Amino acid sequence: MSDPRLWAIVGATGTGKSELALDLAEALRARGNPAEIVNADAMQLYRGMDIGTAKLPVAARRGIPHHLFDVREVADEAAVAWYQPVAREAIGAIHRRGGDAILVGGSGLYVSSVVYEFHFPPRDPAIRERLERELESAGLAGLLERLRSQDPAAAAKVDPRNSRRVIRALEVLEQGSSTHGAALPESPVLWHPRTRVIGLHVDRADLVSRLDARVERMWEAGLVAEVAGLREHGLERGVTAPRAIGYAQALAQLDGSLNEAAAIAQTQALTRRYARRQVSWFKRYPELEWWTAPADAEALLGAETASS
Repeated sequence: MSDPRLWAIVGATGTGKSELALDLAEALRARGNPAEIVNADAMQLYRGMDIGTAKLPVAARRGIPHHLFDVREVADEAAVAWYQPVAREAIGAIHRRGGDAILVGGSGLYVSSVVYEFHFPPRDPAIRERLERELESAGLAGLLERLRSQDPAAAAKVDPRNSRRVIRALEVLEQGSSTHGAALPESPVLWHPRTRVIGLHVDRADLVSRLDARVERMWEAGLVAEVAGLREHGLERGVTAPRAIGYAQALAQLDGSLNEAAAIAQTQALTRRYARRQVSWFKRYPELEWWTAPADAEALLGAETASS
């Protein structure tokens, strides 16, 4: 038997990555390969964040082991520097059991941190605390302008609405290092030599319709009630979780600053924008193979056999 492979199933939200991962795992298992699935969606790490992240219920996982789902509390920070070694250890354990590991998710930086040799600059809590105080007192605009003047390349790649990423980039600069820019390295090198990266593609118009409908279903399924329950577990004390698309809007609805229609519309707009960023991120992967969704797992394995 050949050495186990690392598969990465990536693409925009709503393209069917979880279903393809399940189909692929089942197809591999039918061939005697005990494949398992590893999460690479930053928000699905959080326990209780189910509806708004479209997390696959345990009952729908077809008996296939899933790793790094529901491993953080909503008040915890789930930084990518924390995630990388944990995910790689999970993959290594699957490989030691003789199975392929299937990494699935749309959080670009998280996927990149596992798939490629990706090193993180050190952290300095004192610098970060000072920058966070500055954010609270003066707002994000000044910090963003400072980053643009000190590291224009990093500023161009960081989401200008993501204060956490802006602060992290400035924290690294103040330590005398070049920022990693929250971006893929210029010449990425695979962490695991037997890696195959599958990108799922859906026509833009179809994807927009699919995403808008999914957001509406989330509200119908009780997202606001889910968020109300998570508040009792410290959601608003968290650094990452309360900013998640859909969760921030549901919090605003609970607080009365948005009505339901506005919360849904804002979530839909942000989800569409996020999907565009995901596609832009993943299309830079040198190994990426685009497959039109829904992709057939048997066809993937057939292509694998043909190329080996």
